[in-house]
Amino acid sequence: MGDPVLRVECDKVTTFDADLKRLIDDMFASMYAADGAGLAANQIGVSLQVFVYDCADDAGRRHVGHVVNPTLVAADGELLDDDEGCLSLPGLRFATPRHAHAVVEGVDMTGKPLRIEGTGYFARCLQHESGHLKGQLYVDTLKGATRKEALRAVRSATWSS
Repeated sequence: MGDPVLRVECDKVTTFDADLKRLIDDMFASMYAADGAGLAANQIGVSLQVFVYDCADDAGRRHVGHVVNPTLVAADGELLDDDEGCLSLPGLRFATPRHAHAVVEGVDMTGKPLRIEGTGYFARCLQHESGHLKGQLYVDTLKGATRKEALRAVRSATWSS
C-alpha cells in the first residue's frame, strides 16, 4: 500500500520484447499466487501501463488476457455497488460503485491492437485495473461513510504500518 509507484500514472510501454513477455508472465504468476482476478504492473513495483486479468463476466464466460497501454474508452450502463478488494490492500473489501459495462483499448505484448469489452464482474475488473495505471486505488472511488470506513481500515491495517 505505501509504495509510491501505486500513486503515480504509469509510463507507456515503448519496447515490445522478451522482457515485456517475461513481465506479463510474472504478473500472471503473481496474480494467481495471490488468488486475484486482475493485476496491474505497478502492484508489483513496475511503473508500466500493463495489466493482466482472469475473471468472468455477467454471463459466466471466463476472460483471460493482458493489455498493454490500455485506455478505458467506456464505462457505462447501470452503476452497481458490489464488494471489491485489491491485492494492494489485502483482506479489505468494500462496496464500490462501478459501471456494468466497460471497454478498454490498447495493444497486446506484440503491439497488436486490442479492444476488450466486459460486463458485470469483468467490467469491474477492467475499470479497477485501468485505475491502477493512473495511480488510483479502488478506495479512491468510495464516497461518504464507506470511504471513511475504508480509510480507517487502511490506516489500522497491520501491513500499512
